[in-house]
Amino acid sequence: MSFDIQVNGRTFDTEPRGGQCLRTYLRERGWFGVKKGCDAGDCGACTVHVDGEPVHSCVYPAVRAEGRAVTTVEGLASPEGELHPVQQRFLDAQGYQCGMCTAGFLMTTAALEAERGTPHDDAKLDDLPRAFKGNICRCTGYRAIEDAVRGVRHTERPSAGEAVGRNVAAPAGPQVVTGTARYTFDVEVPGLLHMKLLRSPHPHARILAIDTAAARRVPGVVAVLTHEDAPETLYSSARHEHPTEDPDDTRVLDDVVRYVGQRVAAVVADSEQAAEEGCRRIEVTYEELPHVIDPEEAMRPGAPVIHAGKGPEMRIARVEDNVAGEVHGEIGSVEDGFAEADVVHEETFRTQRVQHASLETHGCVAYFEPKEDGTGERLTVRSSTQTPFLTRRALCALYGLPEDEVRVVAGRVGGGFGGKQEMLTEDIVTLAALTLRRPVKLEYTRAEQFYGATTRHPFTIGIKVGARNDGTLTAVQMRVVSNTGAYGNHGPAVMFHSVGESFAVYRAPHKKVEAYSVCTNVVPAGAFRGYGLGQVTFAVESVMDELARRLGMDPLVLREKNIIGPGEGMHSPIGEEEDLYIASYGLDQCLSVVRKAIAEDRSAEQAPEGWLVGQGTGMAMIATGPPGGHYADARVSLLEDGTYDIAVGTAEFGNGTTTVHKQITAGALNTTADRLTVRQSDTDVVRHDTGAFGSAGTVVAGKAVLLAATSLAERLRTLAARHTGIARHLCVLGAESVDCAGRTVTLKELYEAAHALGAAEELAADGHWGGSPRSVAFNAQWFRIAVDPGSGEIRILRSVHAADAGKVMNPMQCRGQVEGGVAQALGATLFETVRIDERGEVTTAAFRRYRLPQYADVPRTEVHFTETSDAIGPLGAKSMSESPFNPVAPAFANALRDATGIRFTELPVTRDRVWLALDEHARGFGG
Repeated sequence: MSFDIQVNGRTFDTEPRGGQCLRTYLRERGWFGVKKGCDAGDCGACTVHVDGEPVHSCVYPAVRAEGRAVTTVEGLASPEGELHPVQQRFLDAQGYQCGMCTAGFLMTTAALEAERGTPHDDAKLDDLPRAFKGNICRCTGYRAIEDAVRGVRHTERPSAGEAVGRNVAAPAGPQVVTGTARYTFDVEVPGLLHMKLLRSPHPHARILAIDTAAARRVPGVVAVLTHEDAPETLYSSARHEHPTEDPDDTRVLDDVVRYVGQRVAAVVADSEQAAEEGCRRIEVTYEELPHVIDPEEAMRPGAPVIHAGKGPEMRIARVEDNVAGEVHGEIGSVEDGFAEADVVHEETFRTQRVQHASLETHGCVAYFEPKEDGTGERLTVRSSTQTPFLTRRALCALYGLPEDEVRVVAGRVGGGFGGKQEMLTEDIVTLAALTLRRPVKLEYTRAEQFYGATTRHPFTIGIKVGARNDGTLTAVQMRVVSNTGAYGNHGPAVMFHSVGESFAVYRAPHKKVEAYSVCTNVVPAGAFRGYGLGQVTFAVESVMDELARRLGMDPLVLREKNIIGPGEGMHSPIGEEEDLYIASYGLDQCLSVVRKAIAEDRSAEQAPEGWLVGQGTGMAMIATGPPGGHYADARVSLLEDGTYDIAVGTAEFGNGTTTVHKQITAGALNTTADRLTVRQSDTDVVRHDTGAFGSAGTVVAGKAVLLAATSLAERLRTLAARHTGIARHLCVLGAESVDCAGRTVTLKELYEAAHALGAAEELAADGHWGGSPRSVAFNAQWFRIAVDPGSGEIRILRSVHAADAGKVMNPMQCRGQVEGGVAQALGATLFETVRIDERGEVTTAAFRRYRLPQYADVPRTEVHFTETSDAIGPLGAKSMSESPFNPVAPAFANALRDATGIRFTELPVTRDRVWLALDEHARGFGG
């Protein structure tokens, strides 16, 4: 059979493998702009044109492209390199964040634009919800994508030294829109082997025997690894600066499995197909053990003990009771506080499992490369991780390797949201690479993301509040139970954080908490945007709204009466955090934004006749960094050509930190962002970086960059003074030169002069920040919604978000973070849920069964920033990646309560739940 296919004008004649999809065929030929997001035709990240028609290449058989012309995102631009108009518009609007979905949106838009004025034109571009029904973005909230399609420009090119506070474009933009940005697997590694994992079919079992003989006989299989090949060392998959924050309860491969989906064995082969067949040939003999999936049942006497035999040195709080961590504390006496109250309200709230759903799945490639000194090889692990340095440290500890023998690097990361603050693939791939001394790749499927990665922690929150008739709170009490799943990664820390700022944001003389992080035989939970605060904030803000109704007060007035103010201490029953301060205060402004929106709102007029209309508010406070230290090193250097190099450890996954670091440096050095390059997320680049989590990219890594850039500016002025003999205070840095009292010294000349003076070391400066002290950021969300009582359908009529981000470094990017956080939180509020059956097995292991927010689901949120400047953050900035998520669910639930008269206490508030509650409510009143 002859085969011929044109790809971006080039001819390929290699026949596809039997059953091969077009996506893998194209990627194997170097067209890495074609992304993998779902492999089921759900997300659109793999969209290409076949004879001008957009198709999802992951479900399009490669053999069908025979004799056809295929265009990928790399082929959209002209042969001379001129961008396609759609690419240029996405660049101008910055219609992306992590960028994994961008090629799909570009290709869909370009194809529909090509139909304009033809007989095939069905006006889809005038109806973007219909146009983009096959495309998913997890990061942006879709507004930026709409602006890109409509030709709205947001990016700016500010003058030298004026980058901070402006809409400077992301430096990777040209690569993102042309498909040349390199993500984790966008590399060609000679001799690459592929790994697939055999996973447990049982929720709890002991492995009695594993027969791998048949698997080893599969052609192409190179190795089969089991618990007998794995180190005995226990560790946590969670990555924290201080490893003692998490229980050491995990083995690379264990002889006891604790949830359906836990890895049992790894097959390494010369193709994914051979590795998959090898997994099917492995025969495992299990002894099934009792299991438990409910955390309350897990804590009861007689429940199956999930980590039996593990001692206190593993830092599991109470092994025999399945309690990974717990906290108990009281300020004053809640008993007295409730006795003093005129009104007491008590309720129980429940939140569900949510998947991060970053479009780039977990995975890594491990390979060996020569050491620079020529003394042998070292291991390099290229990973989709938020924590390269902590992952290297963990791998070295696990396998007894010195740190200079291991390099961990992250390319561009296709979304994280906390899910990649874990070591889920690097450990097993490193085991294979060290065993075989060959390069090995493991890339999770979308299904594995659901049952083999982590989720948001499901919470049950029992809350009781008391207040006097004038609205003054007298007592707040909570009992919190978090289901951490089979392993304790992040469990105790999430539980602890959940009852910190959520308590402290309101004044009350009496507060009490008891909280538990509980192990069960289900998929492990982990770090997720908000890190526990969103779950508890849902309960706190819902109860405050209900309390206001019982008191006959405006909910905003009740909040304003009880919120902490500027300079006040933050008191939580878990104890004081000595390094946490209100270094700037914008909560009053946030609530003023909401009050103004309510006063001016006319959106209720848009509600269909007969629909129920309501409005609601939620607010939240969050620390601008994790407790206990979050470290970043940075180096800024003047290069020979007169430009600058920024070296920083933190990863870029759509959070925008790369842009902000360039803006900070451009301001300090009085230059422009285009004269700066950034090297990042590579353990070779700087000494250490804790990682891109806890919203630390600006307030920690950015602070280190500012210190380095400021120090370098001083050094360059000193060098210029030495070189010219002119007083240092008369030497002024410019974009390309130093003005020394009228004499111009180019930066190239200064570089050469430094070497001539024997002062080359003065051409670079280092910065370090330890993440302490910390400040707090505030957010408030308001919705107006309409509810159809006949069907339970909900429409968001208006969405307003107020954010206290301190000095906003890049309004365009910060707005995108807020919009993306609101969109993701709406998904968790309205329909997202990782469902499990009675055995704890995940039953929603695909996007089409899980239900992510699509373009049609997400409102255009109005984002307002307060006028504050933080005394701790770099140049007055505060964090704003996680916090927008937290007030969304309670604001929506409060609006739903206002519209229907029903308090919904469990997430998600799906359409069927709303209809059933309305029907029951009506029947209860004789309707």
